[in-house]
Amino acid sequence: MESKEKEYTVSREEGDIVLTYNVPLSILYPNPEDNEDIFEKIVNAIIESGAITSLVIVSDRNYVYVKDAVELLNDLVDKYKAAFQSDVTAPFDSETQRSLPNEVSVFNYILFDRLKRDPVGAYVFGIRTSRELKVKARGTPSSTLDEFIKRFDALMSVIASLKIVQKSMQFILGYKTGDRSPYKALFKPLIRPNFTYTRIMSEPPMSAIEVETYKLGDFDNTDVTIYRLPGVSQFLYHLSPPELLLNVDEYNILDQVRTALIDYKPQEAEFTDPLRMREIFYNIGKDMIVDINGKNKYNLQFRDIEKLARILVRLTVGFGMTEVILSDSKVEDVYINAPISKSPLFVKHATYGECSTNIIPNAKEVEAWASRFRLMSGRPLDEGHPVLDTELLTENIRARVAIAQRPLSPDGLSVAFRRHRESPWTIPLFVNNKMLSPFAAGLLWFCIEGARTVLISGTRGSGKTSLLTALMLLLMKKYRIITVEDTLEIPSSAFTQLGYDILALKVQSAIIGEKAEMSAEEGIRTTLRLGDSSLIVGEVRSTEAKALYEAMRVGALSNVVMGTIHGENPYGVFDRVVNDLGVPRTSFKATDIIISVNKIKTIDRLSEKRRVLAITEVRKEWVDDPKYENGFVDLVRYDVDNDELVPTNDLLEGNSYVIKEIASNVEGWAGNWDAVLDNIQTRGEILNMISDYASKTGDASMLEAEFTSAAIDQYYEIESKIKEESGRPPEGSKIIKAFELWLKERK
Repeated sequence: MESKEKEYTVSREEGDIVLTYNVPLSILYPNPEDNEDIFEKIVNAIIESGAITSLVIVSDRNYVYVKDAVELLNDLVDKYKAAFQSDVTAPFDSETQRSLPNEVSVFNYILFDRLKRDPVGAYVFGIRTSRELKVKARGTPSSTLDEFIKRFDALMSVIASLKIVQKSMQFILGYKTGDRSPYKALFKPLIRPNFTYTRIMSEPPMSAIEVETYKLGDFDNTDVTIYRLPGVSQFLYHLSPPELLLNVDEYNILDQVRTALIDYKPQEAEFTDPLRMREIFYNIGKDMIVDINGKNKYNLQFRDIEKLARILVRLTVGFGMTEVILSDSKVEDVYINAPISKSPLFVKHATYGECSTNIIPNAKEVEAWASRFRLMSGRPLDEGHPVLDTELLTENIRARVAIAQRPLSPDGLSVAFRRHRESPWTIPLFVNNKMLSPFAAGLLWFCIEGARTVLISGTRGSGKTSLLTALMLLLMKKYRIITVEDTLEIPSSAFTQLGYDILALKVQSAIIGEKAEMSAEEGIRTTLRLGDSSLIVGEVRSTEAKALYEAMRVGALSNVVMGTIHGENPYGVFDRVVNDLGVPRTSFKATDIIISVNKIKTIDRLSEKRRVLAITEVRKEWVDDPKYENGFVDLVRYDVDNDELVPTNDLLEGNSYVIKEIASNVEGWAGNWDAVLDNIQTRGEILNMISDYASKTGDASMLEAEFTSAAIDQYYEIESKIKEESGRPPEGSKIIKAFELWLKERK
């Protein structure tokens, strides 16, 4: 009894009695029309629970059986029960069992084995057996056999009266026991949209302890709850999407619209503009929903129609429940591991680290996604090219996508999504969440304005690209920017909307690229012929490092050159660039600043925070090894005990080659270290003031790119105005006072 309670549940609400039967994903055919084992289990469940009004089979999809199919099952159960309450199924006496053992065995086989598994087969087998019994009775008269035949005919009368048998008469001629054709004709389930492909465990484990709950406003107020599971070192990310809350009318509408759209096969050319394709499906779907809503008088509100249209896009040309998760600003990564359907989807949460989820992906759905990504990217994904790097772009989601398949991933497809913010990260945001101290933020701004060459190093997921985009916002809009990436992660369109002169170049993947794509190395060299520009390289991975250092040696004269690279510290960057990527030691000296970022874990190791650990300048006097020849000098360093970045004595005492070189080209700063420090502190105070005002007013928009960009412009306008009035570089206190006045007026 205990195992059956786990296999099915019965819910009763407003006259509806719903039997929900859970079938393990390991069972290839979970439907009663395909699988006689499942058919028998469903019949047994109805025998135990009583008549039902609908049946839901929960497996890789949710198969919903309603009135017609359920009536056949209820009728079978009713007549099966009635048979056991009559003399038809009474035990045979000892004489009958002794003299007719084979016939009794056939009777029991039909009653106890075939009837609940294959009633049509039981009828056909019984009819054939009945003929044989009557022939035998004519040849060898026996009162015992005559009585047995009467019992057998009574059983066959019960079976013949079954609605499922009566509706299957067209299949009787030539029918072979075990043939499921009649059931496939009579049992046609509805398939609920979207989450029928991706399974969702709606209830958390009984032992789960709620830690936090919040809503995803962009997705129809979807609830996210974080649970701690006793004895498990991993949190549970529990999603309650809008699909779980739809009513019967909404399910019916979606099923009708999806059925109408399912035959539409987008052409390969349409995948080159996925946003346009989504828009088309959204508009068509919404129009069809409105039409069905009116014809059937469902009385859906406009907001409900839009909600259904969004769901429809996700389950047709979208990426299912993954889109809902990627809309969560606290989610950084989403992982679907091979073999798919054997484990839940995992997420990397900004606060709680790696979490399991209540979502079990579906292999067929993920295979469809992989094909779609292949078409959208124009890059191969097959046994000869088992890795695909590309991007996902929707109306409100930006993510990097990495897909691996056989033979690299022997258990099949696996997918990793790296979520990007819709709007660029900003330095005030990083100051606000303590990734950067105000002074360190001011120092980086000073270096960016000074057109230094900067590498941001760190491990995967440490925030390198996020910091890179935030530093780009510190550039004056008068400077042209060219970005070079193999997978587009920098939100260049957002910079364009903010008024920046930016050109995004996409080059060949460092892992597997197509011949039609330009190599990263050639892409970087090309930027030097596209006009005087600041150069931003998304990530330094391979042979393009040599070209990047060529650009650094040229670009350092007048423009910023920035990029990200994997490495835990400055020496790790040197080792990778020189020893792994083949850049000459002397060329490495073109690096001015290395920013080291990483994750700091809490004592219990269950959560983490991103921090800049050091801002290091690269000196130029060393010959062989900068680590042992004082080639690396920290300007700020992370204090783990106080959780803050603090300036080093080298910086405070003026022992910085890079800062002095920047100051030497600015009137009033050359030889005046106090003025230089004052300007760095002023910039830091400006950025910190934005963060403070956002916290005090509760206006998070002040931390975003649009406001930050306007604030940077205002800083330069104030600085220029004061300098013009006084005839000398302005004091920091005057800039801060004027900026605060602007800030108050602006907000």
